[in-house]
Amino acid sequence: MRRFTRYVLADLTKVFAVCLFGMTAVVILAIVGQEAVRFGLSVSTVLQLMPYMAPNALRFAIPGTILLATCCVFGRMAAANEVVAVKSLGISPVVLVTPALGLAFLLSLATVWVNDVAVTWGRRGMHRVVLDSVEKIVYGMLQTQRSYTAPKFSINVKAVEGRRLIRPSITIHSHKGQPPLTLTAAEAELRRDQELETLNLLLTDGLAERGDMRFEFHDTIEHAIPLTQASRRGELTDRPSDCPLGEIRAAVVQQKQEIHELRQSLAADAAYHMMIGEFTNLGGEDWDNRYGELVAAEQRLFRLQTEPWRRWANGFSCLFFVLVGAPLAIRMRNSDLWTTFAVCFLPILLIYYPLLMLGIEYAKSGAWPPYAVWLGNVMLLFIGLMLLRRVSRD
Repeated sequence: MRRFTRYVLADLTKVFAVCLFGMTAVVILAIVGQEAVRFGLSVSTVLQLMPYMAPNALRFAIPGTILLATCCVFGRMAAANEVVAVKSLGISPVVLVTPALGLAFLLSLATVWVNDVAVTWGRRGMHRVVLDSVEKIVYGMLQTQRSYTAPKFSINVKAVEGRRLIRPSITIHSHKGQPPLTLTAAEAELRRDQELETLNLLLTDGLAERGDMRFEFHDTIEHAIPLTQASRRGELTDRPSDCPLGEIRAAVVQQKQEIHELRQSLAADAAYHMMIGEFTNLGGEDWDNRYGELVAAEQRLFRLQTEPWRRWANGFSCLFFVLVGAPLAIRMRNSDLWTTFAVCFLPILLIYYPLLMLGIEYAKSGAWPPYAVWLGNVMLLFIGLMLLRRVSRD
């Protein structure tokens, strides 16, 4: 039995390592190349981004690669009648599949860990590299295209002379439904504040407009654009998808406390206004805004509660991919790798991913419990066990 285990693991490991290297490299180059073209990144910036992109690429590449390796190894073994030879010795084909399942289990744990590394070290590293290069990126785009657009602001210029922006028009997007701030000037200059993580605009002789308000200036003024919602300690945004697994439990407790305080505040104010007969104060824009804060806090709680289940479900897709792929490749007895892979990937594409997306969507909305994200994995479990039973009987 140990000889079969070593044989299967050796083949799987070799194919998996080669395919993983190639697939990860393709994913990294595709993503970084797209960002380089989009933002005009320099070669040095691209090289700095690549190590931080690796965990993000690996968490997507590992499940697909282990399925590809499984189809390759077991499809070849079945086509070469090696599975038939094992059966002739009175040994169940499950013995051949078991080492693959063990390897897939370890890879599932590794994928969950890589997912966490991508969120913490990877995204923060990419965030830091982009922030350090944002000034060069903006100037590069303005020199070549005369415009630059980001989620928080956009800039259009007539020309760029060194560091001087000639006749710039800057639109800074506001939050909470406020009209955007539009700045026009005779000339301007950009300076990045590394400590405060802001992009400072030095504008000379221009006009500032926001809605019906207008302000003319003839000297030089400075306006800071925040590049991130992060604190000065280097933390990323408060999105649940950016939160490390080890911090999610504390974030859930804190979010529940915030929701409790919001509900208590709303209940106390409602009781007070009802007691004094001011029923008109139970509605209006202010009341709607406070209720909207409560709804937003509850939605964030649902996302926080769903996030650990989602990451573990995504990571353990490796195990269930192998559970379906190995017996299906044995039953097909086809040495053509891509045909076997396409047939194995079909139930995953038609069943697993739709159920995963459905579970995530309803769990994040609070309609379903967080463990609903495992629906796709559970369905693959049933399909894999059924296929494995047929292989062992045939």
